[in-house]
Amino acid sequence: MRIPGRDPGRAVRRMLVALVAALLVLPAHAQKLPRLVLAGPPASVSDALIHMVDSGALSDVAEQVEFVPWRDPDQLRAMALDKRADVLAMPVNVAANLYNRGVPLELLNVSTWGILWVLTRDPDVHTLADLRGKEIAMPFRGDMPDLLFGLIAQREGIDVRKDLRLRYVASPIDAMQLLIMRQVDHALLAEPAVSMALRKTGSFPVSVVAPTLYRGIDMQKEWGRAFGRAARIPQAGIVAMGALRDDPKLAARVAQEYARSLEWCRAHAEECGKAVARRVPMISAEAAADAIAANPMQAVPAAEARPELEFLFQRMLERSPGLVGGKLPDDAFYWRAPAAPAARR
Repeated sequence: MRIPGRDPGRAVRRMLVALVAALLVLPAHAQKLPRLVLAGPPASVSDALIHMVDSGALSDVAEQVEFVPWRDPDQLRAMALDKRADVLAMPVNVAANLYNRGVPLELLNVSTWGILWVLTRDPDVHTLADLRGKEIAMPFRGDMPDLLFGLIAQREGIDVRKDLRLRYVASPIDAMQLLIMRQVDHALLAEPAVSMALRKTGSFPVSVVAPTLYRGIDMQKEWGRAFGRAARIPQAGIVAMGALRDDPKLAARVAQEYARSLEWCRAHAEECGKAVARRVPMISAEAAADAIAANPMQAVPAAEARPELEFLFQRMLERSPGLVGGKLPDDAFYWRAPAAPAARR
């Protein structure tokens, strides 16, 4: 007997709908990666990676998404060669060098365009020529800060071996400490070490011994003036490693989420700074926020940044071919954002 108001097929239809929904969802879950590792240095290029993890931007892609910091270029190269990360933030010349030596990677974007400054105790230092005969603390010998400094100096007729005294140190943090403790008067620093040094020299108890510091030389402006170009340098970005490089949809998703997170950090510098400080304790939240406000960070797809990258790489090839692996990277090095579907007429 049929009970009034009850449809016997209704329950069956509900079960069928639920079963179809489950079948549609199942492949997505089955395809989720068990783990996705995003790695970067204690620098502004990593801010967006940290926000991607904290915000769960890729939670539908992998069961576990993790940020792992690298401390110096040697550790970075080891991580790349040992395939210990899926996404790596790195200087663009390191990416080109690894690629040309056979490491399976693809440059997704360039996001760091201007984070290098010479901090100084001398208010009259404004150009590299003002540093003749002086000692400068220089981090990462043979890597990006040192390379750019040398390229600009050479272009301006300055012999770094004869006209300057470079004091090489392991990291920007070490250079910052030498500057704060009055052991050097000038240091080439990258953000957020620049902002950290300026913050520390205005705080107790460091202020008892620390000098007054100035943002003496904007290295981006020096680059533009020396080479007759825009006052920006394609310094660092993120690369897709190994299997991630071979999955165009996933690589595009990572690039998209990085750009979104970078915009979020620019709009919420204070909150982003706190997140960075939680993941990278050596960086204070205040300095990280200051660095975000000071940096012209912009996630430019690698293919769009290629002309500026090749200009930089060509200068490095002329100086020392080994810096980028002996040649310009080919087309496969540069990720290109997928074209938007054509509108229907």
